[in-house]
Amino acid sequence: MAQSKVHYSKKTRKLVMKETVSAYLFMLPFLIFFLGFVVYPMFMCVYTSFFDATMGDRADIFVGFANYKELFQDQVFIKAFWNTLVIVVVSVPVTCIFSLWVANCISKMNVAATSTFRCIFYLPVVTGSVAVTMVWKWMFNNYYGIFNYVGQTTGMIDRPINWLGDPRYALGCIILILLTTSVGQPIVLYVSALDNVDKSLVEAAEVDGATSLQAFWRIKWPQMMPTTLYILVITTINSFQCFALIQLLTSGGPDNSTMTIMYYIYHNAFKLYRYGYGNAMGVILALIIAALSAVQMKLGQEKN
Repeated sequence: MAQSKVHYSKKTRKLVMKETVSAYLFMLPFLIFFLGFVVYPMFMCVYTSFFDATMGDRADIFVGFANYKELFQDQVFIKAFWNTLVIVVVSVPVTCIFSLWVANCISKMNVAATSTFRCIFYLPVVTGSVAVTMVWKWMFNNYYGIFNYVGQTTGMIDRPINWLGDPRYALGCIILILLTTSVGQPIVLYVSALDNVDKSLVEAAEVDGATSLQAFWRIKWPQMMPTTLYILVITTINSFQCFALIQLLTSGGPDNSTMTIMYYIYHNAFKLYRYGYGNAMGVILALIIAALSAVQMKLGQEKN
């Protein structure tokens, strides 16, 4: 009996070892990609942020924390930081609230209508940022754009407005475009979350006299908190990384009114060839995103 147990134990260990090796072999292509294109670039980003790196003929010069010190004295970076913060503070809550409202409305429709509206709202996500941005650029055009045409036709404005060329309106236009391209995924996620809510609890609350708002706030909302937390984190990260809209529409102008941290990183690294300085900004941006994500995760866990 003891010999059979030993024999069985050896066979089990061999089987486990074989399965473990097979699992790692299947994971190997992804691990190579992850190490080569995620971990290594992250390490090099932090490493070169301590150098005056130009990627040119001359060797990189170690400058310590000089790049980080320069950051907080750079008025353009400070302006880019505040612009990015405004984008995040406005777009994240508006995206979440609007997505939740739309999802709550369309989830009450029949299956065909719900699927149709989900496709409509998700279309800008799969269309591509360049195509969507070009459409918005035409709509904001100060000569033949639809906004100026409608505004002048209805008498709301006296003369065409240079929406993307005026510091008073440019950042607002960027936020509006970002909102339209950001609500697709949250709406789809919220519709799925609403479908997974325990309907028996909602019906019991309604029988006890709860209003629709009370049933939503007391029953549906707590069950949707994991989805909301995920949407908050992803939307925050996407807002901080706003780049394509800026590059295609304003290039950070006018007068740096739409300059964001991501575009300023690109400007320094790939136009001015200051890779060390650009990487220092990248490190700061990563720390900000990590800190905000940690706070959001902590608050979400406390509420659960």
